[in-house]
Amino acid sequence: MNRITIVGTGFAALTAIQTLRQQRKLACEITVVSSKPEFIYYPGLIWIPCRLRSGDDLRIDLTRFFERMQVKHVAAEAIGLSADGRILKTTVGEIKNDALIIASGGRFIKKLQGIEHAITPCEGIESAEAIRDRLRIMEGGHIAMGFASNPNEPSSMRGGPIFEFLFGLDTQLRQEHRREQFHLTFFTPAERPGNRLGPKAVNGLLAEMKRRDIATHLGHKLKSFSPRAVTTEGGEFDADLIIFMPGMTGNAWFDNTQLPRSPGGLLQADAQCRVPGFERVYVAGDAGSFPGPDWMPKQAHMADLQARTAARNLAAEFAGREPTETFKVELICIVDTNDSGMLVMRNEKYNFVLPSMRLFHLLKRLFEWLYLRKFR
Repeated sequence: MNRITIVGTGFAALTAIQTLRQQRKLACEITVVSSKPEFIYYPGLIWIPCRLRSGDDLRIDLTRFFERMQVKHVAAEAIGLSADGRILKTTVGEIKNDALIIASGGRFIKKLQGIEHAITPCEGIESAEAIRDRLRIMEGGHIAMGFASNPNEPSSMRGGPIFEFLFGLDTQLRQEHRREQFHLTFFTPAERPGNRLGPKAVNGLLAEMKRRDIATHLGHKLKSFSPRAVTTEGGEFDADLIIFMPGMTGNAWFDNTQLPRSPGGLLQADAQCRVPGFERVYVAGDAGSFPGPDWMPKQAHMADLQARTAARNLAAEFAGREPTETFKVELICIVDTNDSGMLVMRNEKYNFVLPSMRLFHLLKRLFEWLYLRKFR
């Protein structure tokens, strides 16, 4: 039996498991390494502040899924590699493999002065709950939301959720009849925020901010945060609550390997999701830096596409074939506002944006239900 080790239990890892089990001629033992046998549905975090979702709604116990998929789970954290990738070093010992898929996600860059005063919402359920709890006790004030990229790899960022938290918070405060007590500011060093969504989307997002009376502070490098303000090279503005998504880099344990790294610290990958120079070592999702257009998103959909590619190419290698499959680059998202949503789609041939409507909000909730039922 071929031994395949997968690091992580996020979107890419679970899709890789399912894809491997779909390869009828592939006989393999799958071992998954992560701190817990659970999956967090990060796209649903945007609905925790308004209580449309709770943490338990988004935290999925994978025990039964692993049993169905005949997967062995090891509760540990990866800490390094040896033997050209054939041995994964973990906090509970070494795990030998015949192939490795790294799907351990990315890591937010926390170097900005005073960043401890900001909440990074996509760090997990606890962060989204912290936003919910802070809002509950605030009687008014200034709320600042923004994002930045990795300066050494601008595409290594996840800004989309900030737009959803921003518009969702505005909707929530209006529904609570408290909006007039708050001043909302959106900030980012980029002059055209959301440019990876396409020019039409940028115009639509900025127009929506104006319509909702959300101030903007754009195009200025960030200098620091404090308990009461955001400071940039273009000035300072008040902030009693800062919600900020920093740029992303690779996991700390990558430093204990010889795996090739991108300028931004991610694992270098080719079009087949292989890590160059290492036999049967693949990467999928936020952990990797892949060839493609500069607008290639760091989102769950892309992680799924890359994971399918990695798993199918790995199966081809075990069958003695050349791994030739590549993944398509596309962005599909619904920018949700708690009660409506704007659909954005982009690939290398077209880019279109559909105006915000309640139907897309309902579709986003339906997609969540359909996606999660596979793992419950």
